[in-house]
Amino acid sequence: MKPFRERLQDEVIVFDGGVGTYLYEKGIYINTCFDELNLTNPDLVAEIHRDYVQAGADVIESNTFGANRFKLAPYGLESRVYEINRKGAEIARREAGEKVLVAGSVGPLGVQIEPIGKLSYDEAKQAFAEQIKGLLDGGVDIIILETFSLVSELLQAVRATRELRADIPLIAQVTVNDDGVLLSGASLESFVKEVEKEKVDVLGLNCSVGPKAMLDALEALKTMTKQPISVQPNAGVPQNVGGRNLYMTSPEYIAEYAKRFILTGATIVGGCCGTNPDHIRAIRRAVQALQPSTRMDRPTVQMKITAPEAVKVVPQQEKSRLANKLVKKQFVTLVELVSPKGVSPALQVEKARRLHHFGIDAINIPDGPRASARMSALALAAILQREVGIEAVLHFACRDRNVIGMQSDLLGAWALGTRNILAITGDPPKLGNYPQATAVFDVDAIGLTNIINRLNHGLDLAGNPIGDPTAFSIGVGVNPGAINADEELRRLDWKIEAGAEYMITQPVFDPRILERFMKRIAGVKIPLICGIWPLVSYRNAEFMNNEVPGASVPADILDRMRRTTTKEEGFQEGVRIARETYASVRGDVAGVQLSAPMGRIEGIFSILE
Repeated sequence: MKPFRERLQDEVIVFDGGVGTYLYEKGIYINTCFDELNLTNPDLVAEIHRDYVQAGADVIESNTFGANRFKLAPYGLESRVYEINRKGAEIARREAGEKVLVAGSVGPLGVQIEPIGKLSYDEAKQAFAEQIKGLLDGGVDIIILETFSLVSELLQAVRATRELRADIPLIAQVTVNDDGVLLSGASLESFVKEVEKEKVDVLGLNCSVGPKAMLDALEALKTMTKQPISVQPNAGVPQNVGGRNLYMTSPEYIAEYAKRFILTGATIVGGCCGTNPDHIRAIRRAVQALQPSTRMDRPTVQMKITAPEAVKVVPQQEKSRLANKLVKKQFVTLVELVSPKGVSPALQVEKARRLHHFGIDAINIPDGPRASARMSALALAAILQREVGIEAVLHFACRDRNVIGMQSDLLGAWALGTRNILAITGDPPKLGNYPQATAVFDVDAIGLTNIINRLNHGLDLAGNPIGDPTAFSIGVGVNPGAINADEELRRLDWKIEAGAEYMITQPVFDPRILERFMKRIAGVKIPLICGIWPLVSYRNAEFMNNEVPGASVPADILDRMRRTTTKEEGFQEGVRIARETYASVRGDVAGVQLSAPMGRIEGIFSILE
């Protein structure tokens, strides 16, 4: 299991949603002691955790938010604080499995402390320690202090945690109102100033308000601290429907704001009251769309490859017409065509023929884009090359094949005439129409590049000779706008070391992002091909901005697309924007890859003319 602090460095972490409100959804009455269910109905509590794990949470929280002696006293349970917390932690730990972390949930005591109340700071700290001891003994990986409105009370919980176990990761969260101040009236600045002095790993916001108000608070909080930030909003304000308090905010709305939280700077996203596994599943899809893949922990293959003595490795310039132009530093143009959803490739063949006559160098064919089920990209590549004569760049994803299937399909692709491969990790199934489908991911794009390079040296993955070598021209994807730019550059270095010969970017809408990226890769010697996507509508622009990794659409471009009123106006404006992008990057890159949204290739002719 990857440690929490290590994940904080290079991942966006997804927490679960509401536990109490989800128990309420399951039929538990509001006047029930939810924390006691750890003892009286552990199977139901386990089901709650299991649902969140299956929804894609990286961290689940124990059912112990109110399990302190003061909140348990009205139920006559104040003597069972340790037992309830330990059992809650153990249930969560069992359901978390080997890959999901457990956070021990600790909320406010529910009574006034000094100087307003009778409870002293030391007594408050002792009460927190009583609860936290049970969580630590139950095996939690993290302590999360949440929904606090009094900074002084939160500090006692922090100190109690640190006195019990100095090295446990610790999250400190407060709750704010619509104006972005704590419910006690204190400012966010006071929270940051006081709590940053303590040894906490994450500062955060949760509960009370919905996504919009929490985004406003996050924007303010981000300017006050360099600490990682967590954000867990409610699903809006509850509405009374038929005598039940229901939260009406949809999973899609929560997911949209999750993207905005991440882009604003949140490291942890999740939900609080009213959110359930559907909301967390939507958040997981949003995070997966924005966060670049991380390198697999699985071993790939040895980087240094020596071909058998009898094998002649084909020089790069002889691998394909596309490779030859790239080696000669001649500008190349690629166009992306997506495979049909049915059995007839007739439309794709006709479009490819027109593009070929226009002078396009190659057709780029995605492999199940957005985890969709379509005609095999390999089959379409073979058809286009046979019937049109234009070269194809075959996307080859790791999602759907183990290393045996990868080698088999690559050998078959070579036999069918494919000469250009773009090695990609692939979109996870959760992004597509079959979110429960199984993904393979034996290796990622780095490992796949290694496999192709070995085949180019006449060797299979195990080092066995295969006879005549393949001679694929190997391309890889790169994301100039990745959230974690350092990780993206590290992955690019590994891909080049593994054998990559050129790279293609995600769609670029803001040339300034590409310019900054190119400055950082000034020492990289392989050619860069810039992806350009003609927008077709404001909704399409919003989708690209929020759901395609690294595709940052500037505000002025969004405004231009917003002003269009018809589909045709949207398409024409998108073409004009793409033409401007093309003109801006033309002299700095080795070529462009143009997409044809809705299959309208006439926009491509307009851009290049």
